[in-house]
Amino acid sequence: MKIAVLLGGISRERPISLKSGENVLKALKKLGHDVVPIDVDENFLEIAPKLKEFEVVFNALHGHFGEDGTVQAILDWVGVSYTGSKVLASAICFDKVMTYRVLDGYVNFPEYTIVKKPVKESPYGFPCVIKPRKEGSSIGVHICDNSNQLYNDLSEELKKYNEMMIQRYIEGRELTVSILEIGKPQILPVLELKPKRRFYDYTAKYVSGMTEFILPAPLSVEEYQKVANSSLRAFELCGCEGFARVDGILKDNVFYVLELNTIPGLTDLSDMPASAKAAGMSFEELVDAIIQTAVR
Repeated sequence: MKIAVLLGGISRERPISLKSGENVLKALKKLGHDVVPIDVDENFLEIAPKLKEFEVVFNALHGHFGEDGTVQAILDWVGVSYTGSKVLASAICFDKVMTYRVLDGYVNFPEYTIVKKPVKESPYGFPCVIKPRKEGSSIGVHICDNSNQLYNDLSEELKKYNEMMIQRYIEGRELTVSILEIGKPQILPVLELKPKRRFYDYTAKYVSGMTEFILPAPLSVEEYQKVANSSLRAFELCGCEGFARVDGILKDNVFYVLELNTIPGLTDLSDMPASAKAAGMSFEELVDAIIQTAVR
């Protein structure tokens, strides 16, 4: 099969996308496919029509442009099959506020508010969490312990973003749930994360040895059912397709969804390949399964 792999991109997650893309390229070549890497930049719209010569496009982009529905809209315009969720689901999941609006009343998530200028008070007390409305890889996320830190961190981040979220801090077990559509959406073994930092931030995600993976997460039957049901419900409500990852916090037998990732990382340190391995899947088998979701 002739497959194009989109990687790199123009977001702050470019370094991670390059690593994910390189791993996907190697896997597809091992599987015997004719593979062409495409490093996506601002001129992507001009070269996009050439993608018609490919049977499938594997989208390994992360962050703005590649994961927010923009590239998906271009690929739909070209008329080529591609991996992952389509335009609407991608846009919803990349925007945490829109995600929560869709999930409201069906799935638990931490309370939040939006601010467009620095403030010193949190509606939820301290500690609280601040994060960009639209961003990935924990970029721009801070845990604030007091008024001064809240004000200073918001002041810094609002130089980069038009608005920020203040969210209730929930101290519990950090879980990530990888979902793969094999006929129907199926959950891979649930992963519990034990970062050596305060939370699963950019460094904990991408520096070797900074996070302990517990696979499968030790959950009671009741806990597992709540985590699994909430994750599948979120996947379906947001209209996700192919594969995705649901990140959340388990506390007092309640699973709070933090976000959905429609293009989970596929680096050597990423969560989804680890969960797939725990399910008995090689990385090549995972990549092949993702390709199959695009050509069905």
